[in-house]
Parts: sequence; C-alpha cells; structure tokens
Amino acid sequence: MEITPLIWIITIAVTIAFFVYEFFAHVRKPHEPSIAESARWSIFYISLALLFGVGIGVFSGWTFGGEYFAGYLTEKALSIDNLFVFLIVMTGFAVPKIYQQKVLMIGIVIALILRGIFIAVGATLIENFSWIFYLFGALLLVLAYRQAFSSHESDPANGRFMTFVRRHLPVTNEYHEDRLTVRRNGTRFVTPMLLTIIAIGFIDLVFAVDSIPAIYGLTDEAYIVFTANAFALMGLRQLYFLIGGLLERLVYLAQGLAVILAFIGVKLVLHALHVNELPFINGGEPMLWAPEIPIWFSLLFIAATITVATVASLLKTRRSTDAAAPSTPAVEPAASSSLESPETIEAVTAATRTSDGKTS
Repeated sequence: MEITPLIWIITIAVTIAFFVYEFFAHVRKPHEPSIAESARWSIFYISLALLFGVGIGVFSGWTFGGEYFAGYLTEKALSIDNLFVFLIVMTGFAVPKIYQQKVLMIGIVIALILRGIFIAVGATLIENFSWIFYLFGALLLVLAYRQAFSSHESDPANGRFMTFVRRHLPVTNEYHEDRLTVRRNGTRFVTPMLLTIIAIGFIDLVFAVDSIPAIYGLTDEAYIVFTANAFALMGLRQLYFLIGGLLERLVYLAQGLAVILAFIGVKLVLHALHVNELPFINGGEPMLWAPEIPIWFSLLFIAATITVATVASLLKTRRSTDAAAPSTPAVEPAASSSLESPETIEAVTAATRTSDGKTS
C-alpha cells in the first residue's frame, strides 16, 4: 500500500479539521445533546467511516479494505468499552451533564494524540524487529485474560493515581462552570473539571496499550491503523449520549472484547512463528507450518463476536428486568364479567350517592 507524505498530510489535516469543527459547532457552548442530535451525528460518522473503507478497497485492493474494516470494528468495540469507563469517571466526579461534552472532547483528542504516538512507535518496531510480534501477541493474551475476569466496579475518581494528583494539587470541591482553574485569595486552585480530564487522559493511555497492538495484529499498514483509530474516535462523543443507558446493559461486552483480543493475540503469535528470526527459536528459521489467518476470517470472527456479545447482553438484561418486575395477579374472566353486570354497576352507583341524593 503506497501512501505518499502528501496523503498523510491531507489525512491528518482533515482529521484535525473535523475535531476543530466539533469543538466550535457543538462543544464550545455548554449543553446536553438531544437524542436526535446524537443519532444524526453518530450515523454521519459511522457512514463516513464505512465509505472510507470502501474507498480503500476500491483504490488499494480489498485485502487492505478488509484490514481496515477489521481494524475499525475492533477499535470501535474497544472505544465503546472506553466509553463505559468514561461513564464511571463522569459519575465519580459528578460532572454536570451540560459540561460532559467538553470533558469527552478533550479526552478523545488526548486519546488520538496518544494513539498517534503509539502507532508511530509500533510501526518503527514492526519494520525493524520482527520479534515484536511475539511481544504484542503475549501482551494481548494477558490483556484478554484481564479483560475477561476484571470488572468496571472500581472507581477511577478515587484510585491511586487521582489520590496522588489531589495530594500535589490544590483542588476546589465545587465546579466553576467549565473552568479548569480558579483563583481564590490570590491562590490558583484546580477545579474537579481538570481532575476529570486528567483521569480520562490517564485512562486513554491505558487503553492505547490495548488498542494499538490489537490493530497491528490485523494489519501492518500504519495508515490503516491511524485512520481506523481516527474514525473509531470520531463520533464517540455523540455515541456516549446516544447509548449512555445502553452501556449498562452490555454486560458481556468485556468478555466479547476478551475473545477478540485473545484471537488477535494468537494470530500475532502464529505470524511471529511464521516469520521467526529469533536464534533461540527453531535455530532462527521461520516455521512455515504456522498458519497465517486470512483477513476475511478475522473480519467475520470479530463481527460475529461483537454481535453475539451484544445480543447475549441484551437478552440477559431483559430477562433480569422481567424477573425483577413485580407480578400482578391476573383477573379471573368470570370476576371481570360480574363487575360489568348491571346489578354490580347499580350497587356501586347507589353506594356513591350522597345524602342529598346526588352522586359524588
């Protein structure tokens, strides 16, 4: 896949332009987006991402197109998991809804910058050290285990990192609109808004460790890695408000992501064996018996896993809701007909008459 410096410059410039537009058109004025607004923009960004993937397939070949779509699906799923943690952070810091857009916007920009750095580093490592696939594969298998057996019940707002930040920064207890700092009696204090942004930035760093090795397990094209990440992050702010209530119902999302990460981890290890150069493994010779998993299978596997996890989550929460709903005794048909009989109606009417002969 031939990507010239000009194409890179145009791509990065357009990406920056989208986020600048987002800020001035939607985020600068504090407000809580409506469901309709969130839905329109979510559909727009998802459609744009799909059209871009079709463009890659048409102009660069469907092998690269398939790699893009597999990477986009993986990054989108990981981003939704990221949203779940954002929701916990917002709740922990009690961020007013009208200011949550600004926090999300800054958090998403931080995520894109961090992932851009990781992408550049990853591309350099892959180009010069084929053994890095062993490391990425092992890392993903460990992350898959942690994803499957960890929970989101911890409170990032009161974790060790935020305790360290509060110990070293003077913090106010209340919000001052969407300001990050405020001056009191000649002393500069930081507001909970800044603490929230710091927490989300730290979480972005952790999630970048998951996301970049995962997508490099699907493609070694840095351009596809960057654009898949950029499109996965675009529209994430609107998606937060659109599916905020749905996030709590995706109870099997973590397990679904664990399956995807484990699959890509195995794929990376097999690829590392296939191109092996480490002298202490098979004498430094490639092990050609190790299969190379085709991208079409990766794409189908990732899509199927996300679908199964989502459907299973919704069925699980629906059954739990139905089981928790109070049962109402059924009315016997015979009793219903007796209540509607002329004798019963007459008795009820007579009982409701007042002393002056009028009905109450």
